[in-house]
Amino acid sequence: MKGHIVKTDLRAAFTLGLAALFLAAAPAAAQERARDLGVPFDGTPGEFNAITDVPGVEVGQTTVIKGEGPLDIGRGPARTGVTIIHPLGKDSVDGVAAGRAVINGTGEWTGMHLVDEIGLFFGPVALTGSGNVGLVIQSLMDWSVEHVPAPLLVTRVLPVVGETLDSRLNDVFGHPLSREDVFAALDSAASGPVAEGNVGGGTGMIAYTFKGGVGTASRIVEVGGKRYTVGVLLQANHGNRDDLRIAGIPVGREIEQNWPEINGVAAIGPNAGEPQDKNSLLIVIATDAPLMPHQLRRVARRAAMGVGRNGSTAGNLSGEMVLAFSTTNVSTPGGEIHIDGMIADTDSDTMNALFAAVVQATEEALVNQLVASETMTGANGVKVYALPRDQLVEILARHNRLVPQD
Repeated sequence: MKGHIVKTDLRAAFTLGLAALFLAAAPAAAQERARDLGVPFDGTPGEFNAITDVPGVEVGQTTVIKGEGPLDIGRGPARTGVTIIHPLGKDSVDGVAAGRAVINGTGEWTGMHLVDEIGLFFGPVALTGSGNVGLVIQSLMDWSVEHVPAPLLVTRVLPVVGETLDSRLNDVFGHPLSREDVFAALDSAASGPVAEGNVGGGTGMIAYTFKGGVGTASRIVEVGGKRYTVGVLLQANHGNRDDLRIAGIPVGREIEQNWPEINGVAAIGPNAGEPQDKNSLLIVIATDAPLMPHQLRRVARRAAMGVGRNGSTAGNLSGEMVLAFSTTNVSTPGGEIHIDGMIADTDSDTMNALFAAVVQATEEALVNQLVASETMTGANGVKVYALPRDQLVEILARHNRLVPQD
C-alpha cells in the first residue's frame, strides 16, 4: 500500500488469519470504514476523509508482525509498528505552528516542552508503542542527517514521538522495531488514503476492550468566504467496553458475544478477560487554517469533546494527549515566519466552526479505527477480538441511527 509497509512472517500470517493480513496489505480504498456501514456523523469530510486532506500532509506506516506463542523477550512475538506524519511533506525543512492539550497525562510525547515554550516544532510526528520511543527518536535524528542540510540539523534534535502501550500483544521489552522500519515509514509517506486499524503504531493496540489502532477523518469548514480543512489522525489504546458509544448509542453494552479461551488464556473481548490497566490515546490535528500557537492550543482542547462523544472518561492511568498544528503558519529554520492570513480571536464564527470540525473528525476517527481493526492473536496466545460489525449495524438500525446505504 502506498504509505504503508507490512513486515510479517508466514507463521504469524496464519496466526492472525490470512484475511486480516490481506486486508492490511490491500489498498486503503478496500478497507471498510464507519460510513460504509451507515454510521451517521455530523459535518462534511474531505476527499479522503483523512488527515491527508490537509494539503501538504503525508502519512507513512510500517507494521511489524512476527512470531507466535509464548513471549520470549527479544524473540517475540512482535505486534508493533510506527506511524509517521510529515506536516509539510517529507522534503520540507520548515517548522509549523503548534499547540497541545493533555486530557490525562500518564503517557509520553517527546518534544512537547518546545511546543509549550515557542509554539512550534520541526520535522515529522511519530506514533508508536511505548517500548519503541528511544529507537524512534534516534532513527528520526539519523534520518534527518541524510535529509536535512547540516546547518539546519539543530532544529531536529528534539523529535516529536508519542507512545501508547502495546504490552498485551507485543514484545515491548524486546525492541522488535528497527531503524530500517522507521526509515521505511518516513520514506514511504504519501498523501491520499491512509490505512487504518491495526497498522503502523496502532498494530498492537486495544480500544474499548476491542482490537483498536489507527484511525483518521477530516472536515471541510466554509465560513466567511474562506474554506479550511481540519484533519485528525489518532492512535487508540484506551477506553472500556461498557463506556463505548457510537452515534449516541451505548453499543458496548448491547453487543452480545462470548469469547473463547486461547491456549488457556482468556481472550480480551466482551464478556471475557479484563481491560488493561494502562491505557493511552494520541490525537494529531492538522489544519490549513492560519492559526497561532495559542489558538492551536484551544483547538487541541476540543478533541476531548470528540473523545467524550464515544464514551471515554479518560481513566486514571490513561495517557490521553493531543497535538495540533497549522500548515499555513510556517517558520523557516532561520526564524522567518510565513502566515497566510490571520484569524482574529474574536472571530467566533470561524473559531467555532474549527472547534466543531475537530470534535466531529475526532469522533469519526475513533469509530473508523474500531471498524477497520481486525481480530489479532499476539504474545502468550492472547487474542483480541474486533468490534463485531454486523452487531454494530443491527444495534444502530434498531435505534433508528443507521444511514441507508445505496
